Amino acid sequence: MKPGNNMNVKRLRNRNHRPSGGGGGGSRNLNGQIPLNRNHVFDSSGPEGRIRGTAQQLFEKYLQLGRDATGAGDRVTAEAFFQHAEHYFRILNAMTQAAQQAQQERQERLAGRRTQHAQQGQPEEGEDGDEDGPASDEEEEEAVAS
Repeated sequence: MKPGNNMNVKRLRNRNHRPSGGGGGGSRNLNGQIPLNRNHVFDSSGPEGRIRGTAQQLFEKYLQLGRDATGAGDRVTAEAFFQHAEHYFRILNAMTQAAQQAQQERQERLAGRRTQHAQQGQPEEGEDGDEDGPASDEEEEEAVAS
């Protein structure tokens, strides 16, 4: 076998196989956690085939498909759609909780910085109006009046 052929054999063997580290669905990041980005696009393999969209879009789509199946009298298919809708509803709730927790942590860090600045007697960023940030309307009026 020629030295260059070895690479081609490896490529042929790896064809039509999932990439390394891949699992099913592609809806989780490397830690196995749900992505926290609300704009993350999921590939969903539901009862009616593959559907792509954000968690919100998939939730609404499966909910509508479940309602349509209920109206058509197909209770089994409707239940499958409603279960898929519930799955994406739970993902939305997890994203919302994570966003709220991150917001709370940001507020606590900011409050901690304010307390630290107050204890040190330093103005916060932008408070003195010189170089740290734009002057307030009152400071601009004072400058114009003098």
